[in-house]
Amino acid sequence: MNTKSAVPAVKRPNGVAVGTIVWLGSEVMFFAGLFAIYFTLRAMNPELWAEQTSKHNFTFALINTSILVLSSFTAQAGVFAAERMQPRRTGWSPAKWGTVEWFYLTFFMGATFVAGQSYEYAVFVSEGVTLSSDPYGSAFYLATGFHGIHVALGLFAFLLVIGRIYAVKNFTHKEETTAVVVSYYWHFVDIVWIILFYIIYVIK
Repeated sequence: MNTKSAVPAVKRPNGVAVGTIVWLGSEVMFFAGLFAIYFTLRAMNPELWAEQTSKHNFTFALINTSILVLSSFTAQAGVFAAERMQPRRTGWSPAKWGTVEWFYLTFFMGATFVAGQSYEYAVFVSEGVTLSSDPYGSAFYLATGFHGIHVALGLFAFLLVIGRIYAVKNFTHKEETTAVVVSYYWHFVDIVWIILFYIIYVIK
């Protein structure tokens, strides 16, 4: 009797994916601290907050936010392509795109968001709202600035994944895992921004 066939196979979770999730948990705590700072300063300066938040262009911020949120869907489409082992397109239709094409589109959308945020910063500075101008400026630039850095790191990660796909001869589960963990990070960045958008632009 072959006893080996009776032993069920143990499927262990991917170490890289688990490590990424644990690291993102620490990032949650980091942004929670930024939120706490923002709400503390806001509670201490309600009149200043009412004055400075009125300077925001809500429509512009909403459009910019929509671009970033939609980029999560394009990133996930790239993951789906990676899971079916399709690194590059097999046709011009988006339905036939591979991970590379979807990640390029995600990169472009993320870069558009960063450019929009930079434009908003320029407008605010022209109106006298800077990092050191008042508590609102400090809270606004700290919260959105650190998020912007995270977005920029995500864009760099997408380029690394695309470069790795071009560099390898065969697309394997290692490349698939890399695409998946980058998407985890990107979804996290998007969720954080949705919370920031609600806190900064919506709550009165």
